[in-house]
Amino acid sequence: MNRFEEAPKAANSRASGATEAAPLRAAAPLNGGLLERFFKLSEHNTTVRTEVIAGLTTFLTMAYIIFVNPSILGDAGMPKGAVFVATCLIAAIGTLIMGLYANYPIAMAPGMGLNAYFAYVVVLGMGYTWQTALGAVFISGCLFLIVTVTGLRELFIAGIPQSLRTAITVGIGMFLALIALKSAGVVAASPATFVTLGDLHSAPVILATIGFLIIVALDKLKVRGAILIGIITVTVLSFFFGGNKFHGVFDAPPSIAPTFMQLDILSALKGGILNVVLVFFLVEMFDATGTLMGVAKRAGLLVPGKMERMNKALLADSGAIFAGSLLGTSSTTAYVESAAGVQAGGRTGLTAVVVAVLFLACLMISPLAGSVPAYATAPALLFVGCLMLRDLVELDWEDTTEVIPAAVTALAMPFTYSIANGLAFGFITYAVLKLCTGRAREVHAMVWVIAAIFLFKFAYIGGH
Repeated sequence: MNRFEEAPKAANSRASGATEAAPLRAAAPLNGGLLERFFKLSEHNTTVRTEVIAGLTTFLTMAYIIFVNPSILGDAGMPKGAVFVATCLIAAIGTLIMGLYANYPIAMAPGMGLNAYFAYVVVLGMGYTWQTALGAVFISGCLFLIVTVTGLRELFIAGIPQSLRTAITVGIGMFLALIALKSAGVVAASPATFVTLGDLHSAPVILATIGFLIIVALDKLKVRGAILIGIITVTVLSFFFGGNKFHGVFDAPPSIAPTFMQLDILSALKGGILNVVLVFFLVEMFDATGTLMGVAKRAGLLVPGKMERMNKALLADSGAIFAGSLLGTSSTTAYVESAAGVQAGGRTGLTAVVVAVLFLACLMISPLAGSVPAYATAPALLFVGCLMLRDLVELDWEDTTEVIPAAVTALAMPFTYSIANGLAFGFITYAVLKLCTGRAREVHAMVWVIAAIFLFKFAYIGGH
């Protein structure tokens, strides 16, 4: 997830010189103008040119979401064309608010992992309609906004042990990997062993493998847009070897009417979906907050005593969640790929504005988005999932009361095909182990509350 931190110091030094010297002269005529006054470019040692390049860099690293999100939510029965439009719009709106309101170089879009949970667990697994699932996203967004405004967000985060936070990321990564391997045809169902090897001679498996290797190789070579290049390459090959049909590239965007304001909040308020709201809420909180603080720190914007902009960023992030549910997509969150733009010199909200404009421009390529097969986006899912496993190094492997609950959390997510079950087993195991080893005082009250909620859910509502 943090692959951009590994750039050599020498390269960083050269990049720094490039953004603070030559670009400054190139953009000098604009200094003192509207952009300078609004985004305070000089104060952040950046220029218009640098911010534009940073915005383009961030966009290229995350543009894959406009192909992946419609593919995943489409499996839940949602109209892919409308989801494509909703994805582009909420990415543009959320990122624009982040740039103009918080002045942060951070982009937003529907989150990976949460869209898979939405489609494959809540809708296909638990049997709820996608309209009800959107209602659950809306409710979680409202809760998210409340805890942000009241300051409870910090309390929630402080109360969850680091080991479980790490496990959530790792577990979602494993969950994404399983979905990717299934979509690509690498693994298939088996009545004897539950899962088995798929047909390795089929076109989807071969093309998905090629796409995955392309993405990994290009990422290692630090080619911007590696994931996007991989998806497009497999899509092009699918026209020749996969029997896919080409429908063109440019056209007017599809109607968003099939998903706009179609959420069912009343159905989502019923007791059986309480754990769904809780999962959305917890994952949104940890993922978004961690990404925001990590990217802001990397950009040198996380200054102690000056948290006003961070608080604005948290509000922008919270508002984007329920705005996305209104448009017709799963939870929106800050993207760690924003670190690529920061690496390129982005330091202000102008970077985010550039990203927002590019997402709006993508509305005109709906025919291309509709031609992308599931096995073309599977390599992207597998790649992201693999990167999320790196957080395992943060676990304290000497303390079994920490590492065992974390392992249970991560393993239960793919093996029960449910992020909710992984969270439930992890919190319950953590609380019980601490209690049985005489270390109950180490457990924050928030953990006891969440564990009790999940226990109540299993005892009286049932499990999914």
